[in-house]
Amino acid sequence: MKLKRLKLVNYRNCRELELDFGASKILIIGKNAQGKTNILESIYFLSTLKSPRTSNNVELINFDADYFKVEADIFKSETDIELSYIYNREKKREVKVNKVKSTIKDFKSVTKTVLFSSSDLMLLRGAPLDRRTWLDNAISQIYPAYDERLSKYDKIRVQKNNFLKECAKNGGVNNDTLLDVFNEQLSITGSNIIYIRKKFLKEIEKLAREKHQTISETEELSIKYDCSFLGINNEIEEIEQIQYAFLEALDERRTEEIRRCQACVGPHRDDIIFYINNQESTKFASQGQQRTIVLALKLSELDIITDKTGEEPILLLDDVLAELDDVRQNYLLKSINAATQTIITSVDTLLFEDEFLKDVEIHKIESGELIT
Repeated sequence: MKLKRLKLVNYRNCRELELDFGASKILIIGKNAQGKTNILESIYFLSTLKSPRTSNNVELINFDADYFKVEADIFKSETDIELSYIYNREKKREVKVNKVKSTIKDFKSVTKTVLFSSSDLMLLRGAPLDRRTWLDNAISQIYPAYDERLSKYDKIRVQKNNFLKECAKNGGVNNDTLLDVFNEQLSITGSNIIYIRKKFLKEIEKLAREKHQTISETEELSIKYDCSFLGINNEIEEIEQIQYAFLEALDERRTEEIRRCQACVGPHRDDIIFYINNQESTKFASQGQQRTIVLALKLSELDIITDKTGEEPILLLDDVLAELDDVRQNYLLKSINAATQTIITSVDTLLFEDEFLKDVEIHKIESGELIT
Protein backbone atom coordinates (compact mmCIF):
# COMPACT_ATOMS: atom_id res chain seq x y z
CA MET A 1 0.00 0.00 0.00
CA LYS A 2 1.33 3.42 -0.96
CA LEU A 3 0.06 6.97 -0.57
CA LYS A 4 0.79 8.69 -3.87
CA ARG A 5 -0.91 12.08 -3.39
CA LEU A 6 -2.35 14.01 -0.46
CA LYS A 7 -4.32 17.23 -0.73
CA LEU A 8 -5.54 19.20 2.28
CA VAL A 9 -7.96 22.11 2.10
CA ASN A 10 -8.68 24.09 5.30
CA TYR A 11 -7.32 21.24 7.40
CA ARG A 12 -6.08 22.95 10.56
CA ASN A 13 -3.34 25.37 9.42
CA CYS A 14 -3.05 23.79 5.95
CA ARG A 15 -5.23 26.14 3.89
CA GLU A 16 -4.32 24.44 0.61
CA LEU A 17 -1.51 21.93 0.60
CA GLU A 18 -0.81 19.25 -1.99
CA LEU A 19 1.97 16.69 -1.67
CA ASP A 20 3.03 14.09 -4.22
CA PHE A 21 4.80 11.07 -2.77
CA GLY A 22 7.00 8.96 -5.03
CA ALA A 23 9.16 7.07 -2.56
CA SER A 24 8.83 4.51 0.21
CA LYS A 25 10.72 6.66 2.71
CA ILE A 26 9.47 10.22 3.08
CA LEU A 27 10.75 12.89 5.43
CA ILE A 28 8.66 15.97 6.23
CA ILE A 29 10.89 18.70 7.67
CA GLY A 30 9.84 21.85 9.47
CA LYS A 31 10.05 23.77 12.70
CA ASN A 32 7.52 23.18 15.45
CA ALA A 33 3.90 24.31 14.88
CA GLN A 34 4.32 24.57 11.10
CA GLY A 35 1.91 21.75 10.17
CA LYS A 36 4.02 18.59 10.10
CA THR A 37 1.86 16.78 12.63
CA ASN A 38 -1.31 17.96 10.88
CA ILE A 39 -0.18 16.18 7.72
CA LEU A 40 0.36 12.87 9.51
CA GLU A 41 -2.86 13.32 11.43
CA SER A 42 -4.79 13.74 8.16
CA ILE A 43 -3.29 10.52 6.74
CA TYR A 44 -4.20 8.64 9.90
CA PHE A 45 -7.68 10.20 9.69
CA LEU A 46 -8.21 8.57 6.29
CA SER A 47 -7.88 5.12 7.87
CA THR A 48 -10.00 5.70 10.96
CA LEU A 49 -12.02 8.91 10.42
CA LYS A 50 -10.81 9.82 13.89
CA SER A 51 -8.17 12.25 15.05
CA PRO A 52 -5.68 11.06 17.68
CA ARG A 53 -5.74 14.60 19.13
CA THR A 54 -9.45 15.47 19.37
CA SER A 55 -12.82 13.74 19.42
CA ASN A 56 -14.49 16.75 17.76
CA ASN A 57 -13.90 16.84 14.01
CA VAL A 58 -15.02 20.48 13.86
CA GLU A 59 -11.68 21.32 15.50
CA LEU A 60 -9.94 20.06 12.35
CA ILE A 61 -11.46 22.91 10.33
CA ASN A 62 -9.28 25.99 9.81
CA PHE A 63 -10.45 28.90 12.00
CA ASP A 64 -11.39 31.02 8.98
CA ALA A 65 -13.17 28.28 7.02
CA ASP A 66 -16.53 26.51 7.05
CA TYR A 67 -15.25 23.05 6.08
CA PHE A 68 -12.16 20.92 5.57
CA LYS A 69 -11.34 18.51 2.80
CA VAL A 70 -8.87 15.64 2.57
CA GLU A 71 -8.12 14.02 -0.77
CA ALA A 72 -5.75 11.11 -1.35
CA ASP A 73 -4.62 8.78 -4.10
CA ILE A 74 -3.84 5.32 -2.72
CA PHE A 75 -2.13 2.52 -4.63
CA LYS A 76 -3.38 -0.76 -3.20
CA SER A 77 -3.48 -4.31 -4.59
CA GLU A 78 -2.18 -3.08 -7.94
CA THR A 79 -5.07 -0.59 -8.12
CA ASP A 80 -5.28 3.18 -7.86
CA ILE A 81 -7.99 4.37 -5.46
CA GLU A 82 -9.07 7.99 -5.04
CA LEU A 83 -10.45 9.10 -1.69
CA SER A 84 -12.27 12.32 -0.81
CA TYR A 85 -13.65 13.40 2.56
CA ILE A 86 -15.38 16.72 3.30
CA TYR A 87 -16.64 17.84 6.71
CA ASN A 88 -18.33 21.12 7.61
CA ARG A 89 -19.22 23.05 10.75
CA GLU A 90 -22.78 21.70 10.64
CA LYS A 91 -21.18 18.25 11.15
CA LYS A 92 -22.26 17.09 7.73
CA ARG A 93 -19.85 15.03 5.68
CA GLU A 94 -19.36 13.86 2.13
CA VAL A 95 -17.45 10.63 1.65
CA LYS A 96 -16.35 9.40 -1.79
CA VAL A 97 -14.28 6.54 -3.15
CA ASN A 98 -13.27 6.93 -6.80
CA LYS A 99 -15.62 9.94 -7.09
CA VAL A 100 -18.64 7.85 -6.00
CA LYS A 101 -20.42 8.38 -2.67
CA SER A 102 -19.33 5.72 -0.24
CA THR A 103 -20.25 4.24 3.11
CA ILE A 104 -18.03 5.03 6.09
CA LYS A 105 -17.13 1.35 6.41
CA ASP A 106 -15.98 1.04 2.78
CA PHE A 107 -14.05 4.31 2.97
CA LYS A 108 -12.12 3.28 6.08
CA SER A 109 -11.33 -0.13 4.64
CA VAL A 110 -9.12 1.39 1.91
CA THR A 111 -6.25 2.83 3.97
CA LYS A 112 -4.34 1.15 6.79
CA THR A 113 -1.92 3.11 8.96
CA VAL A 114 0.13 2.78 12.10
CA LEU A 115 0.78 6.09 13.83
CA PHE A 116 3.67 6.36 16.28
CA SER A 117 3.96 9.77 17.89
CA SER A 118 5.87 11.19 20.84
CA SER A 119 2.62 11.20 22.87
CA ASP A 120 2.40 7.40 22.43
CA LEU A 121 5.55 7.08 24.52
CA MET A 122 3.43 8.07 27.52
CA LEU A 123 0.94 5.26 26.85
CA LEU A 124 1.88 3.24 29.91
CA ARG A 125 1.80 6.21 32.26
CA GLY A 126 -1.43 7.59 30.90
CA ALA A 127 -4.99 6.83 31.97
CA PRO A 128 -6.78 3.52 31.23
CA LEU A 129 -8.75 5.39 28.55
CA ASP A 130 -5.49 6.03 26.65
CA ARG A 131 -4.67 2.33 26.61
CA ARG A 132 -8.21 1.32 25.64
CA THR A 133 -8.13 3.87 22.81
CA TRP A 134 -4.82 2.49 21.54
CA LEU A 135 -6.17 -1.06 21.66
CA ASP A 136 -9.51 -0.22 20.02
CA ASN A 137 -7.88 1.77 17.21
CA ALA A 138 -5.43 -1.04 16.49
CA ILE A 139 -8.24 -3.62 16.35
CA SER A 140 -10.40 -1.40 14.13
CA GLN A 141 -7.69 -1.36 11.45
CA ILE A 142 -8.09 -5.13 11.12
CA TYR A 143 -11.78 -5.63 11.88
CA PRO A 144 -13.81 -2.70 10.45
CA ALA A 145 -17.01 -3.96 12.10
CA TYR A 146 -15.39 -3.58 15.53
CA ASP A 147 -16.04 0.17 15.48
CA GLU A 148 -19.74 -0.53 15.03
CA ARG A 149 -19.73 -2.76 18.10
CA LEU A 150 -18.04 -0.06 20.16
CA SER A 151 -20.58 2.54 18.99
CA LYS A 152 -23.49 0.22 19.74
CA TYR A 153 -22.16 -0.54 23.22
CA ASP A 154 -21.62 3.15 24.03
CA LYS A 155 -25.10 4.02 22.77
CA ILE A 156 -26.72 1.40 25.02
CA ARG A 157 -24.57 2.47 27.98
CA VAL A 158 -25.53 6.13 27.57
CA GLN A 159 -29.22 5.15 27.29
CA LYS A 160 -28.93 3.12 30.49
CA ASN A 161 -27.19 5.96 32.32
CA ASN A 162 -29.88 8.43 31.20
CA PHE A 163 -32.58 6.00 32.32
CA LEU A 164 -30.97 5.68 35.78
CA LYS A 165 -30.63 9.46 36.09
CA GLU A 166 -34.28 9.94 35.17
CA CYS A 167 -35.30 7.28 37.70
CA ALA A 168 -33.28 9.05 40.40
CA LYS A 169 -35.22 12.25 39.73
CA ASN A 170 -38.49 10.34 40.14
CA GLY A 171 -37.58 8.63 43.39
CA GLY A 172 -36.11 5.34 42.17
CA VAL A 173 -36.24 2.65 39.47
CA ASN A 174 -39.86 1.93 38.64
CA ASN A 175 -39.20 -0.31 35.64
CA ASP A 176 -36.96 -3.26 36.50
CA THR A 177 -37.80 -4.91 33.19
CA LEU A 178 -36.31 -2.04 31.16
CA LEU A 179 -33.15 -2.08 33.28
CA ASP A 180 -32.87 -5.84 32.66
CA VAL A 181 -33.17 -5.19 28.92
CA PHE A 182 -30.34 -2.64 29.04
CA ASN A 183 -28.16 -5.06 31.00
CA GLU A 184 -28.86 -7.93 28.61
CA GLN A 185 -27.95 -5.77 25.60
CA LEU A 186 -24.79 -4.49 27.30
CA SER A 187 -23.72 -8.03 28.16
CA ILE A 188 -24.14 -9.24 24.58
CA THR A 189 -22.28 -6.36 22.93
CA GLY A 190 -19.76 -5.90 25.73
CA SER A 191 -18.76 -9.56 25.92
CA ASN A 192 -18.05 -9.50 22.18
CA ILE A 193 -15.78 -6.45 22.62
CA ILE A 194 -13.92 -8.07 25.51
CA TYR A 195 -13.51 -11.32 23.56
CA ILE A 196 -11.97 -9.52 20.58
CA ARG A 197 -9.71 -7.39 22.80
CA LYS A 198 -8.37 -10.43 24.68
CA LYS A 199 -7.79 -12.34 21.43
CA PHE A 200 -5.95 -9.41 19.84
CA LEU A 201 -3.77 -8.86 22.91
CA LYS A 202 -2.67 -12.49 22.83
CA GLU A 203 -1.59 -12.10 19.22
CA ILE A 204 0.24 -8.82 19.70
CA GLU A 205 1.87 -10.03 22.93
CA LYS A 206 3.57 -12.88 21.08
CA LEU A 207 5.06 -10.52 18.49
CA ALA A 208 5.88 -7.70 20.91
CA ARG A 209 7.63 -10.04 23.34
CA GLU A 210 10.12 -11.07 20.65
CA LYS A 211 10.81 -7.51 19.54
CA HIS A 212 11.09 -6.29 23.12
CA GLN A 213 13.60 -8.99 23.99
CA THR A 214 15.70 -8.13 20.93
CA ILE A 215 16.09 -4.57 22.22
CA SER A 216 16.35 -5.27 25.95
CA GLU A 217 18.16 -8.63 25.64
CA THR A 218 17.32 -9.91 29.13
CA GLU A 219 13.83 -8.60 29.86
CA GLU A 220 10.58 -10.46 29.21
CA LEU A 221 7.42 -8.58 28.30
CA SER A 222 3.93 -9.83 29.10
CA ILE A 223 0.54 -8.18 28.59
CA LYS A 224 -2.65 -8.78 30.57
CA TYR A 225 -6.22 -7.64 30.01
CA ASP A 226 -7.65 -6.20 33.22
CA CYS A 227 -11.41 -6.78 32.99
CA SER A 228 -13.61 -4.82 35.40
CA PHE A 229 -15.55 -7.96 36.39
CA LEU A 230 -13.16 -10.84 35.54
CA GLY A 231 -9.96 -9.35 36.93
CA ILE A 232 -6.47 -9.66 35.45
CA ASN A 233 -5.59 -13.35 35.57
CA ASN A 234 -8.98 -14.87 34.81
CA GLU A 235 -8.73 -17.51 32.08
CA ILE A 236 -12.29 -17.18 30.78
CA GLU A 237 -12.03 -16.82 27.01
CA GLU A 238 -15.35 -17.93 25.47
CA ILE A 239 -17.92 -15.25 24.61
CA GLU A 240 -20.75 -17.14 26.34
CA GLN A 241 -18.77 -17.42 29.58
CA ILE A 242 -17.78 -13.75 29.44
CA GLN A 243 -21.39 -12.74 28.92
CA TYR A 244 -22.58 -14.89 31.82
CA ALA A 245 -19.95 -13.37 34.15
CA PHE A 246 -20.88 -9.88 32.87
CA LEU A 247 -24.57 -10.43 33.70
CA GLU A 248 -23.65 -11.74 37.14
CA ALA A 249 -21.52 -8.65 37.80
CA LEU A 250 -24.32 -6.35 36.64
CA ASP A 251 -26.72 -8.11 39.00
CA GLU A 252 -24.27 -7.91 41.93
CA ARG A 253 -23.68 -4.19 41.42
CA ARG A 254 -27.24 -3.29 40.51
CA THR A 255 -27.79 -1.29 43.70
CA GLU A 256 -24.53 0.60 43.24
CA GLU A 257 -25.35 1.44 39.63
CA ILE A 258 -28.79 2.74 40.61
CA ARG A 259 -27.22 4.86 43.35
CA ARG A 260 -24.50 6.25 41.06
CA CYS A 261 -26.76 6.50 38.00
CA GLN A 262 -24.17 4.92 35.73
CA ALA A 263 -22.87 1.61 34.41
CA CYS A 264 -20.06 0.56 36.76
CA VAL A 265 -18.77 -2.55 34.98
CA GLY A 266 -18.01 -3.36 31.37
CA PRO A 267 -15.35 -2.83 28.67
CA HIS A 268 -15.55 0.95 29.18
CA ARG A 269 -13.93 0.36 32.59
CA ASP A 270 -11.24 -2.10 31.53
CA ASP A 271 -7.47 -1.62 31.29
CA ILE A 272 -4.36 -3.18 29.77
CA ILE A 273 -1.46 -3.97 32.09
CA PHE A 274 2.12 -4.41 30.88
CA TYR A 275 4.74 -6.38 32.81
CA ILE A 276 8.52 -6.63 32.55
CA ASN A 277 9.85 -9.78 34.22
CA ASN A 278 6.49 -10.07 36.01
CA GLN A 279 6.78 -6.56 37.49
CA GLU A 280 4.05 -4.07 36.56
CA SER A 281 5.75 -1.61 34.21
CA THR A 282 3.66 1.43 35.15
CA LYS A 283 4.95 1.15 38.71
CA PHE A 284 8.48 -0.17 38.34
CA ALA A 285 9.75 0.35 34.77
CA SER A 286 12.10 3.18 33.86
CA GLN A 287 11.24 5.65 31.11
CA GLY A 288 13.56 3.79 28.74
CA GLN A 289 11.91 0.45 29.52
CA GLN A 290 8.45 1.88 28.94
CA ARG A 291 9.54 3.34 25.62
CA THR A 292 10.89 -0.03 24.57
CA ILE A 293 7.48 -1.57 25.24
CA VAL A 294 5.66 1.04 23.14
CA LEU A 295 8.20 0.67 20.31
CA ALA A 296 7.67 -3.11 20.33
CA LEU A 297 3.89 -2.63 20.30
CA LYS A 298 3.91 -0.28 17.31
CA LEU A 299 6.16 -2.53 15.24
CA SER A 300 3.94 -5.49 16.16
CA GLU A 301 0.90 -3.55 14.93
CA LEU A 302 2.58 -3.30 11.55
CA ASP A 303 3.11 -7.06 11.42
CA ILE A 304 -0.43 -7.92 12.50
CA ILE A 305 -2.10 -5.59 9.99
CA THR A 306 0.10 -6.93 7.21
CA ASP A 307 -0.66 -10.52 8.18
CA LYS A 308 -4.42 -10.03 8.55
CA THR A 309 -5.04 -7.79 5.52
CA GLY A 310 -2.28 -8.85 3.14
CA GLU A 311 -1.24 -5.21 2.72
CA GLU A 312 1.65 -3.30 4.27
CA PRO A 313 0.13 -0.38 6.22
CA ILE A 314 1.57 3.12 5.97
CA LEU A 315 3.83 3.85 8.94
CA LEU A 316 3.59 7.38 10.33
CA LEU A 317 6.40 8.50 12.67
CA ASP A 318 5.58 11.88 14.17
CA ASP A 319 8.63 13.47 15.84
CA VAL A 320 9.19 10.21 17.67
CA LEU A 321 12.85 9.68 16.76
CA ALA A 322 13.97 12.71 18.75
CA GLU A 323 12.48 11.05 21.85
CA LEU A 324 14.34 7.75 21.41
CA ASP A 325 17.97 7.02 22.26
CA ASP A 326 20.40 5.76 19.61
CA VAL A 327 19.74 2.08 20.33
CA ARG A 328 15.98 2.38 19.93
CA GLN A 329 16.27 4.74 16.96
CA ASN A 330 18.46 2.29 15.09
CA TYR A 331 16.25 -0.66 15.94
CA LEU A 332 13.15 1.18 14.72
CA LEU A 333 14.66 2.32 11.42
CA LYS A 334 16.27 -1.04 10.70
CA SER A 335 13.09 -2.96 11.57
CA ILE A 336 10.98 -1.21 8.96
CA ASN A 337 10.33 -3.43 5.97
CA ALA A 338 11.49 -1.95 2.66
CA ALA A 339 7.95 -2.48 1.32
CA THR A 340 6.46 -0.32 4.09
CA GLN A 341 5.89 3.28 3.07
CA THR A 342 7.19 5.31 6.00
CA ILE A 343 6.41 8.99 6.46
CA ILE A 344 8.50 10.69 9.13
CA THR A 345 8.31 14.21 10.56
CA SER A 346 11.34 15.91 12.04
CA VAL A 347 12.70 19.35 12.77
CA ASP A 348 15.75 18.62 10.61
CA THR A 349 17.81 15.78 9.10
CA LEU A 350 20.46 15.66 11.83
CA LEU A 351 18.99 12.56 13.45
CA PHE A 352 19.42 10.49 10.30
CA GLU A 353 22.53 8.78 8.98
CA ASP A 354 23.67 9.60 5.45
CA GLU A 355 23.01 6.01 4.42
CA PHE A 356 19.35 6.31 5.46
CA LEU A 357 18.93 9.66 3.69
CA LYS A 358 20.23 8.42 0.33
CA ASP A 359 16.85 7.27 -0.95
CA VAL A 360 14.60 9.49 1.17
CA GLU A 361 12.16 11.95 -0.39
CA ILE A 362 12.19 15.22 1.58
CA HIS A 363 9.42 17.84 1.81
CA LYS A 364 9.79 21.09 3.74
CA ILE A 365 6.79 22.66 5.44
CA GLU A 366 6.34 26.18 6.78
CA SER A 367 3.04 27.70 8.01
CA GLY A 368 1.08 24.84 6.49
CA GLU A 369 2.61 25.32 3.04
CA LEU A 370 5.12 23.41 0.97
CA ILE A 371 8.47 25.17 0.54
CA THR A 372 10.16 24.44 -2.77
